[in-house]
Amino acid sequence: MGGFALDTFLPYQLAVVARRVSLEYSKLYQQRFGISIPEWRVVAHLSQAGAVSVREIHDRVDMDKSKVSRAAARLEQNGYIQKTTSATDRRLVELRLTDKGEAMVRELTPIAQAFEADVMRRIGDDALAFRAGLETLMHSNDEDSHVKGQ
Repeated sequence: MGGFALDTFLPYQLAVVARRVSLEYSKLYQQRFGISIPEWRVVAHLSQAGAVSVREIHDRVDMDKSKVSRAAARLEQNGYIQKTTSATDRRLVELRLTDKGEAMVRELTPIAQAFEADVMRRIGDDALAFRAGLETLMHSNDEDSHVKGQ
């Protein structure tokens, strides 16, 4: 078959590397706290945003609303987050970290920083340029950054 090589196709490479790095990091917090990747993403977002709705988390962490809701339910069951009705819109449920959730974030922060430093070390001399390229991709306009229909 002519011309197309999946192994060198950038979107494929990004997807594979993202999955591998995410799985590698997830082993650290799964062993200590028993939380899943979706649960980690919810906790990490809440640690930055305070009280927010499932919809806001869905928009920010690029997960299906149902996956965010299931992760939030497990986190609430384990005492890491609490759900409250929004004061401004009674139809919305807001999520926020509990004291137990905040303690988990404090414990995980240096672990996350050390993991990130290790990944950057593995990338080597190109790490800063790689990070800059990722930032560009993360903040580029969807209409300008990809071919429609891809």
